Amino acid sequence: MLTFEDCLKCCRLTEAEIDAIAEHENLPEMVALELANCLVQTADGRRRIRRMILDDIETAERQGSAGHALVLRATLRHFIDTHPENPAQPGRRAAG
Repeated sequence: MLTFEDCLKCCRLTEAEIDAIAEHENLPEMVALELANCLVQTADGRRRIRRMILDDIETAERQGSAGHALVLRATLRHFIDTHPENPAQPGRRAAG
């Protein structure tokens, strides 16, 4: 039987990125991991993940959760750094 950690190793995302998707979509962590693994495979899916994290940041700021917003900003930065919009062009970074 595969554990969450086993599945996470197969996914090209971090646990923080999965947590942000779970938060945005109000999903259990394992379901969010499955969704994320599908989304990260396409440019449109990666844009959707980026938007989810941005939405989470906006919600955290609106709720006065500055610490959580800071964590989400670091999560977004890592996601952008590791999943550029167009991987065919090395060094190009997507706008967040």
